[in-house]
Amino acid sequence: MFILPELPYAYDALSPVISDRTMHHHHDKHHAKYVEVLNQLVKEQGIAADNLEDVVRKAAAEKKAKLFNNAAQAWNHAFFWLCMTPGANPAAGDLAEAIKRDFGGPDALKEAFVNEGVGHFASGWVWLAAQGETLKVLSTHDGENLLTHEGLTPLLVCDLWEHAYYLDHQQDRKGFLEGWFDKLVNWSFAAKQYDAARGKAEPYRYPVPVAA
Repeated sequence: MFILPELPYAYDALSPVISDRTMHHHHDKHHAKYVEVLNQLVKEQGIAADNLEDVVRKAAAEKKAKLFNNAAQAWNHAFFWLCMTPGANPAAGDLAEAIKRDFGGPDALKEAFVNEGVGHFASGWVWLAAQGETLKVLSTHDGENLLTHEGLTPLLVCDLWEHAYYLDHQQDRKGFLEGWFDKLVNWSFAAKQYDAARGKAEPYRYPVPVAA
């Protein structure tokens, strides 16, 4: 069965952008429920689930919507937690150079990222991704992620579902995204993913299943 990964920081570590109340609600309720339903579906359907990435891709290919939604959302949230860190430092090295090359600098990247997230209608996710050396910003709807987008490697993601920010920011999605980008982005994690996009490292993988 797939596990609910623990947060890599304390529940209150991302405050005030994301409060401990939101983190408890988001991780312990929303993420946990996706994992719970995912495990139920895997058991009911007799799926040989060695890794979550394959489950997501196969569910998408076979148009198993409920399985895909829960598997993808379990993956998205685990990736999202790692995209954040208290006391974030700026991007450096190859990633910083790529940001300057492809966006003109960190301020322009922030503008593109925030605008993409604000402009995305209803629920979804906003991503910084790499296609080889090239960086791009895009959004996906509901539980869709980049595992089904051939050639794209996710570097960062921010949750656009209202439960991610409504308790702390109400309807101000833009304010949430600006605060998130300024104060919480884990650029070290993004740099490792950028290395993976260029074949220099292994990309993030969801924790392997454990015996029930």
